[in-house]
Amino acid sequence: MKTVDYKVAVYTGDLVGATTLNNVYIKLVGTDGESQRKWLIGLKGAVSTFTVSCPTSLGKLVLIQLDKQRLPLIPEDSWFPAKVEVESPGGDTYKFPIYRWITDSEVHHFREGTGLLKFAYLTLLISSLLLFYSLAELNLKGLAASQESWSNIDDINRVFWCKQTALSDYVQEHWKEDDFFGYQFLNGVNPMLIRRCSVLPSNFPVTNDMVFPNHRFNLAQEMKNGNIFLCDYKRLDGVKTSIINEKKQYLMAPLVLLHKTPNDKLMPIAIQLKQTASDDNPIFLPTDSEYDWLTAKIFVRSAEFSEHQLNVHLLRTHLLAEAFAVSLLRNIPMVHPLYKLLIPHTRYTLQINYLARLRLISETGVFTKFTASGGEGMLNILRRSLSSMTYRSLCIPEDIADRGLKTVPNFYYRDDGLRLWKIIHRFVQGILEHYYKNDTEVQKDSELQKWIGDIFEHGFLSQPGTGIPQRFTTVPELVKFVTMVIFTGSCQHAAVNSGQYDYGGWMPNTPTSLQQPPPTKKGTTNEATMLKTFPDVNTTAQGMATLWLLSKQSSDFVPLGQYPEEHFTEQIPCQLIKDFQAELKTLSSEIKERNSALEIKYTYMDPAEVENSVAI
Repeated sequence: MKTVDYKVAVYTGDLVGATTLNNVYIKLVGTDGESQRKWLIGLKGAVSTFTVSCPTSLGKLVLIQLDKQRLPLIPEDSWFPAKVEVESPGGDTYKFPIYRWITDSEVHHFREGTGLLKFAYLTLLISSLLLFYSLAELNLKGLAASQESWSNIDDINRVFWCKQTALSDYVQEHWKEDDFFGYQFLNGVNPMLIRRCSVLPSNFPVTNDMVFPNHRFNLAQEMKNGNIFLCDYKRLDGVKTSIINEKKQYLMAPLVLLHKTPNDKLMPIAIQLKQTASDDNPIFLPTDSEYDWLTAKIFVRSAEFSEHQLNVHLLRTHLLAEAFAVSLLRNIPMVHPLYKLLIPHTRYTLQINYLARLRLISETGVFTKFTASGGEGMLNILRRSLSSMTYRSLCIPEDIADRGLKTVPNFYYRDDGLRLWKIIHRFVQGILEHYYKNDTEVQKDSELQKWIGDIFEHGFLSQPGTGIPQRFTTVPELVKFVTMVIFTGSCQHAAVNSGQYDYGGWMPNTPTSLQQPPPTKKGTTNEATMLKTFPDVNTTAQGMATLWLLSKQSSDFVPLGQYPEEHFTEQIPCQLIKDFQAELKTLSSEIKERNSALEIKYTYMDPAEVENSVAI
């Protein structure tokens, strides 16, 4: 009897433990029928080929069924199929992307890879993330139990020298300098707080004589000219601080005024360490004594640690990316183009957030035990941060405009970020407009509407004031939101994550906690009081180790725009991916060329250094 033969190629993923000793079976399902369930005898290696014979044509293939069954005396194991390709007797090739672990003996269904609109567990090597190994790598294990205070700066330096980066070395040399202090608000790990100041806050009574005693400039005129900037840490006001080594810790909510000078440097000109103006809350100035001014800057940098880690890093990248990913997995099937577009940008996000909850922010986590804002304070800061988070603040073009920063010189986060946003937007627009031909198709896509509905409800607590869409009504609206999702999980995360050890490895530049209250009057500080204010030795060691760990590139790093798992199979989306990659490559070259002329190179948003997802 003559049969109709289908050539089947099964690809196993290139991962540790991806192959299986169990028996694997396949069934082909088409528009005109289905094959018998076939045992894939001899499945092994990266690619295995088989023939599935049928009495008649199955028509157009629409899905495959896979299952695996354990052999007697052999335990059930896991299998990671990457994809299955089937060539029909007529020469048509059907691709079925899988890229997931199969750990049980159930039947699993996978649809053909062509993107369709319906109108109606990756493994981490957890040991690499254990703080113990990070402490060992930094040679700090001997210090991790010491509850002593630092006796001099040289002792901190000897610890710091065991692990440095090119930039952390620069930070150690320049951390006291005002222009470097100002530079970090633009191009450090938190470029999200600074904004142009046209009117002084009523609780920050700075006068012209304070900041411009020589009357070279006039404060009111400089504000009018757009040369005055403000950093306000009001989210930290009144936060309950932790107890470390049986000592109360201190966290201020400072206000910082900065001046853009004629030579385009951003210089701090006034610091108030508490929100309420009073006689015992002096405004510190660059003309004060060396240690008065330096101590004020140290309290700002310690506040910066908590604002950055909890609001800018944890909430606005990790937790947001988790909300986007969970809604995607709950509501969007694998065959949907939105799934194909976004799933690479969710890689490891749920796993890394699980580990963060377990080892960083749990009751016994490092952040809880060794930072001023750990525990109850952390939860209060997160609540306040969530209540102030808006859609506009997550879209870099609007965020830069709203903060009045479009013309600030030497702002490389803005320059690189805006170009990345435009490149991602063009790519997303090409992909989505290929599938959604008009606004009506967007409105009728029930799966898409469930995706954004879940995000609005669970990610933004159904608060319309955030500006987050409750449903999509137009193609451009969808394109913008998906651009934000990809940008947040890749570029924004890289900008606020990758430089943590660069700027925080030298503890005096970014203390995780401080253990003396701020001075209530001027002239009471010196080197000894500064050292007593710094965190103890063990707190410093834990902070250094954690920042080193969080700044490390993952061992299987996938840069932005690279898609090892081929979810799209059609010609046009595949060409759009190639165009996307070419644009990113060009931008990477231009950033490297610019950086070659900079004293401090800004590399965090170089596409070659940006991970595709929140994976660390």
